[in-house]
Amino acid sequence: MKTQFRQQSLRLRVDEDELARLLAGETVVNALQFGDGAGWSLALRLHADAARVSATAGDCHVALPLDAVRELQARLPSREGLCFELPAGSGGVQLRLDVDVRDSVRRRGPARPVKPAA
Repeated sequence: MKTQFRQQSLRLRVDEDELARLLAGETVVNALQFGDGAGWSLALRLHADAARVSATAGDCHVALPLDAVRELQARLPSREGLCFELPAGSGGVQLRLDVDVRDSVRRRGPARPVKPAA
């Protein structure tokens, strides 16, 4: 999982294997450990409720709605991921989940055009 954060924005990009693990009920973790035992980690999982983030010193836990991630999976490969606005302190946090489009194209083939409804 690739993790990017800047100001009040957090972007997570998973590959197809990580997406499969999430959909199977597993938690995907990205961790950075420093030599003195300190570190930082982000744990991503899916659940039945709305998106939420909780954090303590050095640890961040993100839970995303399972149904929304299943809908994203159904339209892969796609450059359009999921975006959530979460309350945080006096402002908010924009949380984005993307699935690596290159990995999706390799595994699923190119996107098929969507036919308009008749």
